[in-house]
Amino acid sequence: MSIRVLQPGLLDTVQDAGRSGYQHLGINPGGVMDRVAMQVANSLVGNPPGEAVIEMHFPAAAFLFEAHAMIALSGADMGAMINDQPVPINKPLLVSGQTVLRFTKPVGGACSYLAIRHGLSLQPWLNSYSTHLKAAAGGFNGRALQKNDVVPFCITNSYTTVLGKQELMILPWTAGVADLYGPPGQLHITEGSGFALLNDHARQLLTGAAFEIGPQSDRMGFRLRGPSLKMAEYREQISAGVTRGTIQLLPNGHLIILMADHQTTGGYPRVAHVITADQPALSQLRPRDEIRFLMIPAETAEELLWQQEQRLHFMQNACKLRLEEWLSHYGLH
Repeated sequence: MSIRVLQPGLLDTVQDAGRSGYQHLGINPGGVMDRVAMQVANSLVGNPPGEAVIEMHFPAAAFLFEAHAMIALSGADMGAMINDQPVPINKPLLVSGQTVLRFTKPVGGACSYLAIRHGLSLQPWLNSYSTHLKAAAGGFNGRALQKNDVVPFCITNSYTTVLGKQELMILPWTAGVADLYGPPGQLHITEGSGFALLNDHARQLLTGAAFEIGPQSDRMGFRLRGPSLKMAEYREQISAGVTRGTIQLLPNGHLIILMADHQTTGGYPRVAHVITADQPALSQLRPRDEIRFLMIPAETAEELLWQQEQRLHFMQNACKLRLEEWLSHYGLH
């Protein structure tokens, strides 16, 4: 069976871990903004960590489940409700057919993820289910979800023996996410090739001043408001490869952090990079949120990523054990 879009949201797309290996062809990796939240939601329902999910930004869509499903929400808390009952994030949920999932208010965070057990039945493009909006490929018809779109499930399970006449069951375990994200508003960065081009005052401002997420921020990049940074001397830059987390210095002296849908190359100075471990926390910031940068060596960045991956691995194993026990108890699979 499937899930039907009753009301479209601001930007609801199918995303996964992204498509790698095509930047030399001008095709960026894309994928989810928050890879941690994607993995948490998938782990709660027993999916592989990189299984395709629906990424939502508030105001988010309203969905009708046309069949029983096991689902999980993670990432931003958007006041989710099944019919008229509030439901938590970071917990597995059983929903019956003909129930409606909607989102009522932005409580915290910027992007939320809906995972469905066994995944969505869609066609991959270049080995990924992620929606590439500019190429109009991948995901669901290469675009954001619209009213009356019907997204099919890979497998439909009946949970009638468990649910009975209930519309909803909240399973009794939670994925702990507190230690998977860094301190809010503090981002670790490493030096970029353009850091040496900044004058002394600009270098001090980069790690000493506060910046704010600007309103012209999206999946391509977060534009920052803050002090204007100056170069010691102007040098024409050769266009070179960029990646998610690259911080570029624009001609007006302001900064932009490249996000999931970033371009593959750029000619602006690459003054720093937000470390991979902090990119999930960065993705959950909203316009007007304040951030500060802390410069660290590459070795520390690698250690922080390793610690985060270890915690994710432990969380995934714990969720797997709990779910297998629960399914076995009810004779399900």
